[in-house]
Amino acid sequence: MHLSPEQMDTLTEMVNIGFGRAAASLSALVHQRIVLRAPEIALYPLEDLPHQLNFLSPEVTSVHQIFSGALNGDAILLLDYDSASILVNLLTGEPPIPRPLTSSDREALTEIGNILLNAFVGTLGNLLKVKIFFAVPRLNIEAVHEMLQTLNIGGNEIRYTLVVKTYFETSDGSVSGYVVMIMGLESLERLSAALNPAPESAG
Repeated sequence: MHLSPEQMDTLTEMVNIGFGRAAASLSALVHQRIVLRAPEIALYPLEDLPHQLNFLSPEVTSVHQIFSGALNGDAILLLDYDSASILVNLLTGEPPIPRPLTSSDREALTEIGNILLNAFVGTLGNLLKVKIFFAVPRLNIEAVHEMLQTLNIGGNEIRYTLVVKTYFETSDGSVSGYVVMIMGLESLERLSAALNPAPESAG
């Protein structure tokens, strides 16, 4: 299944609105200006996902947010291990240097993921004019191949991934990662229909 260029334009606008809301919430949380950018957005079958991700370190930090309602799936914030620690440092005013993650770092990353993923998926829910329900987010730190294996569990349903290249920017630096939204075909078809341009009224 593919989205038309017009649908991708609408989706990109929705993603940027969601990221803007998340950036405002994070900025208020840490008392400094944070900018969230989404320069690359693409849709792939789930089996293509490993070829679309590029991480610098062998371990990846992921915050999973299961959602249900008219859209069902798993939204994930993905950062390689070093980028995750640098992001926490940027948000707390520490030097942007990789370091081991503490338990408080993990709590902070879970909250960051919760804010971003809720805003992202919630904006798509607003587009559909439906309510979306969120499970409690969970954070995992594991090897990249182990993380990818867990995403492939779930039967034979055809699933797709919306991959958003993401940049967190503060006055002291920036860090990159991905927001990945995994949906079954039925949810994607609902989203696709909602992304269609409104018919022009006859005049």
